[in-house]
This record gives sequence, structure tokens and C-alpha cells, in this order.
Amino acid sequence: MLKANGDFRSALKHLQLALVDTSPSTLSDLQVKFQIAHLYEVQNKHKAAKESYEFILNDKNISLDLKADIYRQLGWMYHCVECLGEKKERESNALRFLQKSIEADPKSGQSLYLLGRCYAGVNKVHDAFLAYRNSVEKSEGNADTWCSIGVLYQQQNQPTDALQAYICAVQLDKEHRSAWTNLGILYESCGQLRDAYACYLNAVKRNLNQKINTANEGNKSIFLKSTTNGLTKGLAQRVKFLESQLSQAPLPSITSKRRTLCSIEEAWNLPISLEINSRQQQQTVQMQQRQFGKTSSLQGPPPPYPHNHGTQSNPAKRAKDDSEYSVRNRAEHQIANLGQAEMNSSLQLSQQNQKIIIDQPDQVVHPITTQNRQSLTNSTSPNDVISERTNFHSYFSEVLSSNDMRENNESIDLERILSTNDQVSMGVSDQSIQVRIQNISSELVDDCPGLVNSDDGKIIVKYETQSNDDTQNIYKEQKTKIESDNELDSSPTFNIQMDSKQLCSAVKLLSVDEPPINFTVLTRNAPPPAPPDCPPQRLTREQLLPPTPSVHLENKKNAFCPQLQEFCLKHPIAVVRGLAGALKLDLGLFSTKTLVEANPDHSVEVRTQVNQSPDENWDVSQAKRVWACISHRSHTTIAKYAQYQASSFQDSLKDEGDKGSAGSQVMSDSDSKDSVSNSNINLKRKKQKNGSKMLRFGTNVDLSDERKWKPQLSELQKLPAFARVISAANMLSHVGHVILGMNTVQLYMKVPGSRTPGHQENNNFCSININIGPGDCEWFAVPDAYWGGIHNLCEKNSISYLHGSWWPVLEDLYKENIPVYRFIQKPGDLVWVNAGCVHWVQSVGWCNNIAWNVGPLTARQYSLAIERYEWNKLQSFKSIVPMVHLSWNLARNIKVSDVKLFELIKMCLCQSLKNVLHIQEYVKSKGVEIRFNGRGKNDSSHYCGQCEVEVFNVLFIREQEKRHVVHCLPCVLKLSPSLQGIVCLEEYRLSELENVYDSFTLYRTQGLGQAH
Repeated sequence: MLKANGDFRSALKHLQLALVDTSPSTLSDLQVKFQIAHLYEVQNKHKAAKESYEFILNDKNISLDLKADIYRQLGWMYHCVECLGEKKERESNALRFLQKSIEADPKSGQSLYLLGRCYAGVNKVHDAFLAYRNSVEKSEGNADTWCSIGVLYQQQNQPTDALQAYICAVQLDKEHRSAWTNLGILYESCGQLRDAYACYLNAVKRNLNQKINTANEGNKSIFLKSTTNGLTKGLAQRVKFLESQLSQAPLPSITSKRRTLCSIEEAWNLPISLEINSRQQQQTVQMQQRQFGKTSSLQGPPPPYPHNHGTQSNPAKRAKDDSEYSVRNRAEHQIANLGQAEMNSSLQLSQQNQKIIIDQPDQVVHPITTQNRQSLTNSTSPNDVISERTNFHSYFSEVLSSNDMRENNESIDLERILSTNDQVSMGVSDQSIQVRIQNISSELVDDCPGLVNSDDGKIIVKYETQSNDDTQNIYKEQKTKIESDNELDSSPTFNIQMDSKQLCSAVKLLSVDEPPINFTVLTRNAPPPAPPDCPPQRLTREQLLPPTPSVHLENKKNAFCPQLQEFCLKHPIAVVRGLAGALKLDLGLFSTKTLVEANPDHSVEVRTQVNQSPDENWDVSQAKRVWACISHRSHTTIAKYAQYQASSFQDSLKDEGDKGSAGSQVMSDSDSKDSVSNSNINLKRKKQKNGSKMLRFGTNVDLSDERKWKPQLSELQKLPAFARVISAANMLSHVGHVILGMNTVQLYMKVPGSRTPGHQENNNFCSININIGPGDCEWFAVPDAYWGGIHNLCEKNSISYLHGSWWPVLEDLYKENIPVYRFIQKPGDLVWVNAGCVHWVQSVGWCNNIAWNVGPLTARQYSLAIERYEWNKLQSFKSIVPMVHLSWNLARNIKVSDVKLFELIKMCLCQSLKNVLHIQEYVKSKGVEIRFNGRGKNDSSHYCGQCEVEVFNVLFIREQEKRHVVHCLPCVLKLSPSLQGIVCLEEYRLSELENVYDSFTLYRTQGLGQAH
């Protein structure tokens, strides 16, 4: 306590007395000596601290925990303190000691974080990212880690990723000034001044809150005074400058240039941010247990500087590494683009921001710092953060009230503005902001006691003890409804907290002058899906060829252990070897011989392809390598293809020169892209005119009919539940109808060289593929994070990523820093393709494969499926998984306890119900009667006959058509703008949908606390 309060002399005295005291103690002698050594460190007596730490390390009785702590302290000292040697030698020692700390305590998120800081300091960006990622896995609630990740992303010119990292930081710690400041600089560098303004206000707010808190803690205020004042001054100057810019800025319009980054409110609801936010409470409890438990002295001692110490030399040096880009370089870049009148204020920002970021390292592992901040974090919700628009008014009102200026008039003015605004985003319109800014004092004072809580369109303005009583009485508990949806028109807000009655009432307020044709299951303010940028870190040649995750099963117990599913879900792709043997699967049931005996006339789709090495893909003239992989489609029967398969094997035995292509395998879905139909098929081997051999690949053999394939389908019931075709834990089992090849089994019959071109699974669902044998298959796979890079390469090669058929040139991928898994699938091996993984396959020998898709009930799977569902619309590509229909069935059939998954499904229900209601209101306004059509139990989902978009609940058909074709609203309006001659059908009663919507709530298991 004395050390934390800066009374170092008294602290040393008591610690030395503790060493000579023989009475029982909660701390061992070594732990007391550690505290003494750390006391030297916080007083900047670094050599004495170093000698003391090293003396303790020489003791044979030292525990691993204490050893880890000392190595961490030594490592960080070498990183920060110049008097300990030359920089190169110091950095080497810092890395060595931090790695030793991690060896002693592999679960230490602190040591991993500091190791990442050191790697970043020597510009080893990839290693820094790995260390930060591991730190997040060990201690996800560390806001400093996320802030540093954001800085690294900025260094790599990845503003979107940097934004998400900073948002994670401020959600975990709403008092994190460095993250707020860096976020403001990021927004300002992207030209989004309003978002930057909100972030700087948050940084000022957090500084003032901390100053107020520390001012009541006696001696503590002495050590924070200089830093806080300088920090507030620098931010205040920037806020004043942005005020003047915003007051002169033109109003935003629908023709404005698209924003580089999403707004704060949108970023707050990004998938990772939601996940971090939902776990925050649990992380808080764990942090408090570590801080106040019996072993608190060993659970992350403070770094070598006290939170309240006034000396800035060492923290400034520490801050430089992580913050140099985001502060100095960004500010200098901004200066280069500013006019002469703005030069001075920007220059001051670049100088003073060095001080702003100083406070980030102070919050790394100091228990007292974390405790103080955490107590504030626990008392707030995500919406308590000062935001882009809502808090402009409340913030400036507080400034005015603290100066005793026009309390009553300001309260009336604030109430008037809030009640008449037309824009939501964070609560107040842009027009109101400008009016308000012009009428306030430009001077920012140091005290800002107000707190704004914006929750679902309601604003509660509360004042704490620092505001005067009169103003507090005027504003306390004031609530004003805001009806808007992030657009310039006054449209109602829609969110998942609304019940069906509220949603219906809100829809009635929507205009029916224009048809509701732009339907999305995402939030309205979410940016449209787009191929992502590849991860920024450069990979070595070895990292571009990573080892494939694989596991060998020895018995049935291994196959059914939960760790197997966890292993599969953890990796982009995984090979489960020996599965057939462990489960005693009779693979002979899927052999060509058995298939011919069972159903010889069953249909087989055939692809005619050029036989070539898996490493190569040549154009028709064999002159150059290309990405295009065109095959010709035809049809035959199992019996006829079996004859071809057998004859090709016999021919290979006779032809000694034809050794087959060495390498590759086939995947679950056969490719139907860029195919040319042939009316007949000649099963004799063919050669192209230029001499290259042709082959025929038998694909998409449908095994869904239980009457024909009962033995085969029964055998697959031996698989563990997560890999079965039908399972309650498989989303695709809840579709309610057959989707061939996805929730049914398909079989592939291959000769060497048969190719399944590159693709992601339909709607990014996972897939299962089992090699029946007797030959092997070779697989190529790329993690889903890199699919945007492959998409760009397809565009570069003039091939459509979704509609085209392509076989990647490996060297092209390596040049673009895209890693590729490559492995052989033996008979009896199961390949798990995780959600979003890009893959392509070629058979090495003669073999059959069976495959199907599965949908684990995870937020990641659902999120990727929904994202691809929306992107498919933009690309005019059919989503064969009807995600809206599936979401409603999931709501009917399952209980969801995962917060993130629940919110995603509920948002889809909310958006689709809103769309149904809005369409029906529009149809009624046109005088068209809505007829109830109903829906059969196993009826397939409906798709528009024109654009192939899923049509849910409200169907449009032409009255005079003999064969009724379903249309979506946009397409039917093209046929009949007035809807004359159009029949509107309803599949579900509104009462049924409303009941399902209201009944779908977050399921809480026994003992599970509130998620938020």
C-alpha cells in the first residue's frame, strides 16, 4: 500500500522489517525480497533492482511463479532502461528473459504481451502478432494487448483491423485513454472528423474521470498531476480545432463519398467486439480474483514503474515503440495535408500525443491501476461511452454548468434539441451538432463530471457529485425517445430488444411510397460484405507451407471424445486419420463393385477434364500456366462409369509410360461452373489434338434415397455426432428439406487426375469428406482469412471467383503471401473442412469419396454463412442454403445459450420480420389482397425465378401463368409496377411468426450469470 501510494521510504522500512520477522506470513522471504527489488525499480534505481532480481534467481528454492515474474521484470527493464547497455544487446536480453518467463509460466498473458511489445520494438511484426494473439488467448480481457495490436495494424496500413482492435480495447476498458486517442487519430487520418471528435472527447472524459478519482486519494494526485494536465491540454486543443472544422463542414448527404471506416456505433457491433463485450463480465471477475486472492503478490507484479509516479523518462521510452506510428507519423501525415492556418495546432498535437500514449504502458499489469479502472468499467455498459453525437450535447452542457453559465437555459435548449433531432447514429443529428457547437463556449475545462448513458434510442443524462445541485435537478433522469435508423429521414429504430408488437408498430411508421426492395439480414448501418484484405504479416517460405493439422485415431473412444470436435473446429482444415479402422466402418459398402450391384442404372454426372500434374494447370495450347479450369459436363450410369474406371486401370498397367499424375485429391462438392454439356458420352479414353490425355470424373452421385442406399446410410450412423449427416447439433438438419450434397450424402468416382476446382463450400458451411479408396487424394487448402487474396487473383486472371472454375497457380499464391496446406488423404481418412476454408482437390489413384456438409451451432459458422448469403446477392450467385428460412427453424427448434450466436440469429429474425411486415403494408397500399397459401412440412424453400434470391413468406406469382413461378418484390415490380395481375401469397400467419420471434430468447443454463 505504501509503495502504491508513493511512500517508498516507509515501504522499504516495512519490507525490511518483514524479512527479520519470524512470525507466520502470507509471503515467503523470497517474495518479500522480490517486493524490495521491485521497490528499487519503481524508484528508477535500476542497477540495484537488477542485482536484487538476479540474487533471488540464484536461490535454489525459488518457485516457478516467482521465477516467471522476475524474468518478466528483467526483460521489461532491459527493453526500457538505457543504462543497462547498448540498445541491440538490451533488446536481445529483453527477448531472452521474457521467453524464459513464458517457459516458467506458459499461461502468462502478461509476459506474452510484453514479448509482443519487444518484438514490435525491433520491427519483427509477425512475431509480435503471434505473441499478442497468444496473449489474447491466455488473458483476453487485456485492453493493452488489443491497443498494441491496433498500433501494429496501423503500421501495416490496415485501418479496418486497427479499428476493430481499438474497439476491443475500449470495450474491455472504457477508461483506456491511449486506445481512445489512437482511435481518434485513426479516424482523423481517414477524414472522418466526427468520429475522431467523439474519440477525443472520450479521451478527455477518461482523463478527467481519472483525475477526479485520484484527487480524492490523497498523495496519489501528486504523481498524476503533470501527466493529466498535459494530456488534457493537448486533447482539448485538438477538440477545439475539430469543433471549428465541424461547425463549417457541409451537411452529410447520400451523395457523400463512402466512408473509409465504419462509425463508432457500427464498429462497436462488429463480431469480435460483440464477443469481447459479452465476455467482459466474466473476465472482470477473474481479474479481481487474481488481484485480491491469496496469491495476488505473484499474479503479475507491476511493471518497473508506478502508475502514479511523476517521472516520465522511462514511460516515454516505453511508449515510443508502440505509439510512434499511430501518433507521430499519423500526425505528421496529417500536417502535410493541412493548410497553413492549421499547421500550428497539428504540430502541437504531434508533440503532445507523445504524452497521451504514455499512459498505456502504465496500465499493463499494475494491480492497483487495473483495480481502479476495473471498478469504473464494472459500473458502465457499452453505451456509457461518450459517443459521436449523443454526447456532444451532454458533454458541452456539463462544461457550461461547471462554469455556472445559463444552467436553466441550457437545460431547455438540450431538451429541445434531443426531442427534435432526426438522426440516430449515436443519438443526435448533424444539423443539431452544428447549431450546438456554434452556441457553446470553445473553452474546455479540466473537470467533466457528467455521464451519458445512451441505450436503444433513449438518452439518460446523469450528473455525479461534481456538478452543481441546480443543474443536477434539471437534468437527472431526463429521457427522450429518438426515432431514427442512422439515415437522414425520420424512420424508426429497429433492434433485437424490441418485441413483435413494438416491431409491428414501428413498421407502420415506415413509408409505403417506395417499395421496400433492399432487404438485408444484416443491420442497416452495416457495410456491405466484401472480400477481406489478407493478414498483413509477411510469411517465410516455411510458413507459406504450413504443416496440416492431423490426428490419428486408435479406437472408438478417441473418435467420440469431445476433444476431436474441438480440434477440428480450431483449424482451417484437419485430417482425421484411421477413422474407418477405429470405428470399424465398412468402406466396402461404397466401393464401385457394391454400388454396381445395388443400383447399376443410378445417374452419374461426368466431367471431362485434361489430365495433368496437380502442381500445374496449362491452357489449351499447353503454352502457359493459367488459372482457368474448364470441364465439360455429361451424364452416364454407375455401371457404365464402373466399366470406364476399370478399363482405365487396365490401360495404365499396359502402358508403362503412363505413370499417372503424382498428387492430389477430390473434395465434397463437384464443380458445376463453366461447364459445357455433351448430349452423349463415349467412355473410351480420348486424347486432345495436341496429345494431352483426357479423363472423366464421375461426380455428384446422389445417395439421399434411403430406399436405395439404406445399408450405406446406416453405416454412417457410426460416426461421432458432430460429423453425421443428420444431427440435432447440425444447422443443416434444421433446414426441413433436402439440399442435395449438403444435408445428404454425395459420392464421387475417380480416376487419377480427377479434379475438384478451387472453391469455398456453399454459404461457407463446414464439410466432411471420407476417402473410400483404394487410391489416395491430394488436397490443397488456404485459411479463410486469405480468401480475399484468392478472389483478387481470380479477378486478375479474368475469372469469376463464384461463377468461374479455377485451379490456383501455387507460385502466384506464394508471391501474394498466401499460405497453402498440402496433404495426402489415404483410404479411411476423414478430412474436415472448416467454415470458409478455400480448397481444391485432385485424385492420385483410382478411388471413391463420399462427402456432405455440416453446420456446427457456433457463432462463427452462422456469421460466415450469413455474410456469404449477403455477398452472394451482390454477386448474383444463388445461396442454396436458405438462411432466412433456416434461421426461423433454428428459432423454433433450439435453445441458444451463446450470446453472440443468439444475437446474430435474433437480428436475422428481426430484419426478416420487419421486411415481411413492410412488404405486406406496401402490397395493401396497392390494393392487392394477400392470400394465405400455407406451407407443407417438407416443402422446399422458395427462390425468385428471375434473380434466384431466397423469397421468404411473401410470394408473388403472375395470375395468368400456367406454371406459377415465384418472384421476389423487386423482380415482380419490373413485370408489373402497379402489381396489376399479380397474386400475393403468404406462407405463415403473422401471428405464428410473431410468436416464434417473441419466444426466441437467450437460454441461460443453471448458474450462468447475465451475459451483458
